[in-house]
Amino acid sequence: MFKLIAVTNRNLCRDNFLERIEAIVQTDVSALILREKELRQEEYELLAREVLSICEQYNTECMFHFFADSLFIKNHGCIHIPLWILKENKDIRRNYSKIGVSIHSLKEATEALALGADYLVAGHIFETNCKKGLKPRGIDFLREVCENVDIPVYAIGGITEKNIRQIKDAGASGGCIMSEFMKRNDLNDFGKKIRNELNLSEK
Repeated sequence: MFKLIAVTNRNLCRDNFLERIEAIVQTDVSALILREKELRQEEYELLAREVLSICEQYNTECMFHFFADSLFIKNHGCIHIPLWILKENKDIRRNYSKIGVSIHSLKEATEALALGADYLVAGHIFETNCKKGLKPRGIDFLREVCENVDIPVYAIGGITEKNIRQIKDAGASGGCIMSEFMKRNDLNDFGKKIRNELNLSEK
């Protein structure tokens, strides 16, 4: 099943963040990654509790980010981390039932797989203001990663309803979307456009 994953960035959100989270998880997203990396751990944990409550209310998977030593996150059991954290904490598998890893090359993808990653987020695929001035890695990169690992690969970077078909055709198991979910006012319409483009049923 092709998944839509919302990735948060409070700096892009122009309205109430928690109200936006609730609006997002009422659309077609399968999961949400709470990626607020400028927060201190204590601040992040407070926010994470509120976001998790919303996600649970709407039966949406919530993935926490970065703070692998947090007892609260360990108790949750799911985390998304950069590769360097996985490499420096090779016993992390004991603490988590699900680990996602961000990768930017085929070498990183195979490293993450060997270290026990359950899924990968590969990027950035298309041009995006979040990576201004950096050349996107493109569809060929995404296809290469998908063909060389046997775990789900989710694309990230500049994904919209106009190009999401390309990442599905490249073999990705889904797409991670940040800016569109953080900024758009017509979230339900956005979800419908993506669903129609990919011939998906509602979640």
